[in-house]
Amino acid sequence: MPAQKPSLGSIEATQNHSELFRAECARLISESDKACKHMQNDENKQLDQRSRDIQFLKKELELKLEEIIVEIDDLIELQSRVVKALEASKEPLKVTVLCLEERMKRLPFERLHDEVYRELLKEREVIEGVATPLQRVVEQIIEQIRLNRSAKYHLEQDLKEKSEALCIDSSCALMTTCSISNLQKSRNTNTVLQSSAVTPKQYENISDINIAKAEQQKTNSRSLRALVESLLEQVASDMQKQVQATTAAFQLKVQEIKSAKSQMEDQLAKILSEIGSQQRTSEDLRVAIAENEHALSLAQARLALRHQRPAKERCHDPAQSQLLAEVRQLTAQVTKLREAAAQSEDEQRALVRCQLQLQENIETEANALYIDEVVCPQHREPIIIHHF
Repeated sequence: MPAQKPSLGSIEATQNHSELFRAECARLISESDKACKHMQNDENKQLDQRSRDIQFLKKELELKLEEIIVEIDDLIELQSRVVKALEASKEPLKVTVLCLEERMKRLPFERLHDEVYRELLKEREVIEGVATPLQRVVEQIIEQIRLNRSAKYHLEQDLKEKSEALCIDSSCALMTTCSISNLQKSRNTNTVLQSSAVTPKQYENISDINIAKAEQQKTNSRSLRALVESLLEQVASDMQKQVQATTAAFQLKVQEIKSAKSQMEDQLAKILSEIGSQQRTSEDLRVAIAENEHALSLAQARLALRHQRPAKERCHDPAQSQLLAEVRQLTAQVTKLREAAAQSEDEQRALVRCQLQLQENIETEANALYIDEVVCPQHREPIIIHHF
């Protein structure tokens, strides 16, 4: 059957349809191109905004990390000072105990609970009381350093992730169709369809929480440092005041001992002088006794000789009366002189006892003075309490 001849109308309709289709394709291409460029522009804007957001958070994290690092360094330095303060308190304590032991070497009756002894006990109590609070703050500092390092670790991890994210988003912003022409298509579609690990709100909260924790630990750290600084200052002040009080007590005691020793030395000089005088008096008494005894012997001899007179001559004449009176008087004088001589010996013995007692007391005071003025100050000389 012969083919039918196509009509001009049908051909024209086909032509028109083709022209319309081409126009539609051109429009579709134009709209696709515009849409693609618009989406790429929006995406670039979002990536740029995202990069700015990450950079802002990154700066916040870096600032907070720098602050927490400074706090850690300050706490480590403070810990070293507290440990040194603990070590520095050991030597004054040894000196105080040594001074107490040295003062126990005095004679029993000298081991009185005097002012120096009481101040030394206070000094030992103050210095021993330093160790407990200082040891406690050392433990607090160690714990705070641990917390600060934990906050530092989380900040560093967050910063590391922020840097990686910023690097990736910056790379995304620089990517073009030409730069990825050699990449396989399989590396595109799957990642786009994957769900996000965290929501934008959760993402912001992660850094906010890390920054807030770091800020809290920084605040706690500064409060602890202020507390420890105050404690170190108070401890040093208390120790210094007590050391000064003990030193003043030593100085006062030394003056008291010197004064007492000086008085006893003056008294000893007087006693020695009195002993000499008493010895001379005793010698004078012995001479007087001998002279009176000679005179008594003479009077008695005269009486005995006159008793040999003839009976008629034995009258009680004035001479006889004088001789009898002289014998009585000389006998009484010799008795009194002998009593005085015996009393003088007693006085000398009493004075010698006083001399020995004074010499012993002076020696005791000299020993106590040597301990309080020489030995203890030599031990205490290195004690210099500075602010820790």
